[in-house]
Amino acid sequence: MTAAGPSPASPAGTPTTAHPEPSSDPGTSGGACPYSAHAETSAAPLPETLPNAAPRGACPFDPPPVYQQARREQPVIRTKLWDGSSCWMVTRHDDIRRTLRDDRFSSDSNRPGFPFLTAGRKALTTDNPTFIRMDDPEHARLRRMLTADFMIRKVESMRPQVQELADDLLDAMVKGRQEADFVADFALPLPSVVICLLLGVPYSEHDFFQRCSSIMLRTESTPAQVTAAQDELHAYMAELTRTKRRNPDDGILSRLAERDELSDDDISRMGRLLLVAGHETTANMTALSTLALLRNPRELERMRAAGPEEAKAAVEELLRYLTIIQSGVSRVATEDVAVGDTVIRKGEGVLCMINAANRDEDVFPDADRLDLARPGSRRHLAFGFGVHQCLGQPLARLELQVALTTVLRRLPDLRLAIPFEDVRFRTDMLIYGVHSLPVAW
Repeated sequence: MTAAGPSPASPAGTPTTAHPEPSSDPGTSGGACPYSAHAETSAAPLPETLPNAAPRGACPFDPPPVYQQARREQPVIRTKLWDGSSCWMVTRHDDIRRTLRDDRFSSDSNRPGFPFLTAGRKALTTDNPTFIRMDDPEHARLRRMLTADFMIRKVESMRPQVQELADDLLDAMVKGRQEADFVADFALPLPSVVICLLLGVPYSEHDFFQRCSSIMLRTESTPAQVTAAQDELHAYMAELTRTKRRNPDDGILSRLAERDELSDDDISRMGRLLLVAGHETTANMTALSTLALLRNPRELERMRAAGPEEAKAAVEELLRYLTIIQSGVSRVATEDVAVGDTVIRKGEGVLCMINAANRDEDVFPDADRLDLARPGSRRHLAFGFGVHQCLGQPLARLELQVALTTVLRRLPDLRLAIPFEDVRFRTDMLIYGVHSLPVAW
């Protein structure tokens, strides 16, 4: 798939988009996607049941047009899943906030009716489930053991170390070269090294755990492939935990191992979650943010000129605008609950489409425009909402602030080394982004 190429076949009622010419030169786009999506969002009546994993539109930074249309016309709507079953899809910002903080919606993937996005995702979330697939009080008990490591003050103390890592990676990337793959040489290794240091996992094993996580997060992986990769990573983390019990260090795994209440399997599950989430999400946000800024020169210059506080606000807008979790946050109702004008019955599943919510015009006027000076962009839902919102968000924010400001400051002539249309977007992965990003400087 090219950057803007939609699936060849679109379900009935889904706006069909050809691969258009850019509506304007990126130098004049003024924060709007050069492949304007505005004209494709109201072409056809909304179908009674939406497809899950709907075709993307012309702009690779925008949510699928049919989800945007649903938010405006029918914000709680049925959607069909891979196995022929259906669940509810929620698209409005306010409805999603209410749903994600309502304890009548469960995160437990073993409850009947819980919606899975693919067969592989079912294996990923039901085999050896982590605490994010549990409800309170067990979820809260396990989460509290990690909270101190990701508190804002603790994370902020890591800023000099993250800055040094970013500088070292950039030094290595540019040494003797004028081109590189920004993903492989910078965006991926930076958060990978940081989460390895935090956990006490040897970074020398990064090829192994990145291979496992890639299989686990690929939408087309079979359940057997996902289970095998997850078991392999689980066994590695369990063995590493046993090593930490004998030879502790300052990492999170060692501190968890000191607690009598956790087994090796418990610690392995927690470590596996942090390791995969800690590098995949931030790596893709870093690369996708860089690409979006390169396509929006006015915002690129804003970011380059930003002071520390402006850079923090700019990262919030990029999190809102890009929303790398494009496939929805799953919940299942434990009793009848009204969401908007719709009653969701006990045992029915719900997908909260935070990508559509982050473009909700009622909350973010002119939402399809990237505006780094936008007031209130921090109201985005990129990290989820409620008790299950992302534990590592302070670290992700810090890494993005350091990565983006460092790259743009040190490489004033940074540019794409291939046509934008040739960038490979991660439409085949549970975490959106780009597979690679060839750049020159």
